[in-house]
Formats: sequence, C-alpha cells, structure tokens
Amino acid sequence: MKENIFDVLMYLFENYMEDEIEILPDSDAIRTELLEAGFESCEVNKAFDWLDSLSLQRAIKPTIAPAFRIFCSQETAKLDLECRNLIMFLEQNGILNSANREIVIDRAMALENEEISMEKLKWIVLMILLSQPDEEIAFSRMEDIVYDLVPNYLH
Repeated sequence: MKENIFDVLMYLFENYMEDEIEILPDSDAIRTELLEAGFESCEVNKAFDWLDSLSLQRAIKPTIAPAFRIFCSQETAKLDLECRNLIMFLEQNGILNSANREIVIDRAMALENEEISMEKLKWIVLMILLSQPDEEIAFSRMEDIVYDLVPNYLH
C-alpha cells in the first residue's frame, strides 16, 4: 500500500478527531490499528509527529491589526498560486486569523514529500481549525467549503 502522511492524517481525522484533535490516550492502539489498516510505520510516526507539532502551536496569538503576508521562496514552491489565494481568501473572510494562517502554512510545509493541492490544503485548514480553541464557527464555515456546500468563491 503506497500511502503518505496526508492519507494517515485523513484516516485519523475521519475516524478519531471529529470531536477532539488530541490523539486518544491509547495512541499505541491507534498506531496498531493504522499498521493493520496497511499504513507504513514511518508514515504513521510522521503523522503523529505532525499532530504533536500542531498541538505545540496553540500558543501563537493572532494580531489584531491587518497584516500583509509575503510568502518565501520555499512556500511559493510548495504552495502554488491557487493555494496561496485560498489562504488569503480565508483570512480576508474571517475563517483564518493571522495565527491560524501561520499554522496552516507551517503544517503544509511540514508535509515534506507531499504536493499540496487545493483540496489537501482545505483539509489541512479544517484539521487546524478543529485543533484550535474557540474556532467552532470558523470550522463550520470551512467545513462548508471543504464539502462544497457554498458557491464557488474564487473569481
């Protein structure tokens, strides 16, 4: 089975994280289940590391004043124009704040050997919003975008 970190994260999101982003106390049982489902041990470990890093980023405080974000060359190589436009759109429409925007970019960049498509980026944003306290409304709005429950938003 040729799965990647993103596939492991999606499996965890769909099966465990809809109510709580923190990995359940019995993470060994979850790891075993993932291995039995056919995921590679290396990819499972990287997915858990990705989630652990996400929980460490909760301390970032959003700015109140509008900010202008310039993407560095590594970010523009990883996130194409469509993805960068999505991030800006989400921030301009109040779905992402500046702190969550930075977490989204960081977590996308952390998926080292992954090509980040617009669909993957939407799921990353959804996972991040789920992990952040007091972001239920933003999560709900993003969920509508992920499941195409809103009209096309990019012109």
